Amino acid sequence: MSDQIKSASLRLRELIDSAIASLKSEGKVPDAELPEYVIEIPADKSHGDFAANTAMVCARAFRMPPRKIAELITEKINLDGSIFERCETAGPGFMNFFLGKKWFADSVETVLNEKENYGKTDFGQGKRVLVEFVSANPTGPMHIGNARGGAIGDCLASVLNWAGYKAEREFYINDAGNQIEKFGKSLSLRYMQLCSNKGQQLIYENQNDTEKLCAEIYAQSGEGQDFEMPEDVYLGTDIIEHAANYYREHIFDIRDVSEEERRKALVDYALPLNIAGLERDLKKYRIIYDNWFRESKIHAENKTAWVVDELTKAGKTYEQEGAVWFKAVEYGLDKDFVLRRSNGLYTYIVPDIAYHYDKLVTRNFDKAINVLGADHHGYVPRLKAALSALGVDSERLDVVIMQMVRLVRNGETVKLSKRSGKAITLSTLLDEIPIDAARFFFNLREANSQFEFDLDLAVEKSSQNPVYYVQYAHARICSLIRNLESEGVEIPESADLTLLDNPREIELIRHIASLPREVDLAAKTYDPAKLTKYAIDLATLFHRFYDACSVRNAESEQLRNARLLLCISVRQVIKNVLDILKIDCPEKM
Repeated sequence: MSDQIKSASLRLRELIDSAIASLKSEGKVPDAELPEYVIEIPADKSHGDFAANTAMVCARAFRMPPRKIAELITEKINLDGSIFERCETAGPGFMNFFLGKKWFADSVETVLNEKENYGKTDFGQGKRVLVEFVSANPTGPMHIGNARGGAIGDCLASVLNWAGYKAEREFYINDAGNQIEKFGKSLSLRYMQLCSNKGQQLIYENQNDTEKLCAEIYAQSGEGQDFEMPEDVYLGTDIIEHAANYYREHIFDIRDVSEEERRKALVDYALPLNIAGLERDLKKYRIIYDNWFRESKIHAENKTAWVVDELTKAGKTYEQEGAVWFKAVEYGLDKDFVLRRSNGLYTYIVPDIAYHYDKLVTRNFDKAINVLGADHHGYVPRLKAALSALGVDSERLDVVIMQMVRLVRNGETVKLSKRSGKAITLSTLLDEIPIDAARFFFNLREANSQFEFDLDLAVEKSSQNPVYYVQYAHARICSLIRNLESEGVEIPESADLTLLDNPREIELIRHIASLPREVDLAAKTYDPAKLTKYAIDLATLFHRFYDACSVRNAESEQLRNARLLLCISVRQVIKNVLDILKIDCPEKM
């Protein structure tokens, strides 16, 4: 796995250091310690492929003007036989370096040699990372926020693996606690409504139409209507559907049992169906988890009590009015928080503390990364504080905060249906737009930015649709090769790639050479959006090259062959990036 830009940067540092060492031995600069200097890639390529601030930072140590130091280094540096063509001094003492044709030729050759592995790096050094994302409440279907979180989390795990980490994906199933109690209460209420005279009448009238049955019951739910519902229950039609399906299978068998028995029977029936639905919808979205971790496991193993006991032993808790509080202020938080209420019940954060302890200590992942919604800003410091109190380095837990999504159609926000109570879910979204578009669009912006998802654009087959635009570049190259082969042109295995010196060719090669660096940067910042931007820029540069530099009618056969191999390398890079994002690469469009 090669990184041409990184290799060039390291080689340039060697050349600069060697030149300074020669200047010191000749007495042209003092024998002082060489300060740290920066080698970077200028935004304006007229200033070179690389720039170094060596002379600027050496001014004090060498007691000389930066410009003079730069001129001395430029005169002394030996670029013969290197990948660099020339060096220029600019401004008050910057040094700009220009790569030679060999480097650009080698960059194309690297892609052609490494093929599907091009872009992979060893940045992560094999460290184990657990990426937890979506973890949707299993009491209902996944909403649009989960759709964005799924695309971001899944692509982040792929990026980390490409960058040399060993990343695993995990879904945390909240199958215990208050939300399950609320789920059971909601199901029980709807079931008992169906057992009523009005409910039975509606079931009879809609024997073969569950969707209509649910919509009618929902429409008649509310204060003063046939089916009154309290505020502390789930009101979606999915709850009605579960209750209706249970009723049709079992009729009145739990109507006359205790409330506790009824709720348990309904939860035992509906919860596995919901979890299976989550897994099914996520697979449709091309997300396969390495592990599904159940919160109930934590309760079954009494890990909640263990957390509170350990924090108490460490002197990090106190009792007040029968409740156990965590001394969060000692860890820089504004106020302490409750771990166990006076009624003996644990607050929701306690099993979460136990779960993250399991990630970082029991299973010993080097890093845990959570993709969470914007409403978790206050939750994260509390979780980290408790982990620190348990002796865990809280820096091993990183959180990607994800902002909300606004769905737009015809320029207007898409809202849920008031009549049916149905929101746009992940499943309904994927019925409406291509999976490729969903995964690409949700990674167009960094997670912590508001995002407007244009449903019309997502299905549009034009250059305005970014995923279509990138896929078209891949298909265009495939079409070019098919057409040339049909004309009897043999696709070369090798060519003189130093012939590629047109500014459009150079610009394109520079970009494909930067993929390993972009992969590392995306992994470092936990931002897969860097790769969608990279792919769009690559497609743009390819289309510009293709329109400016004829492949079919190149000035010579040798140049045609070189340009063909450049096209093949671009096709490979597009495919690699879209593979990271789990997006299809069509050969025809």
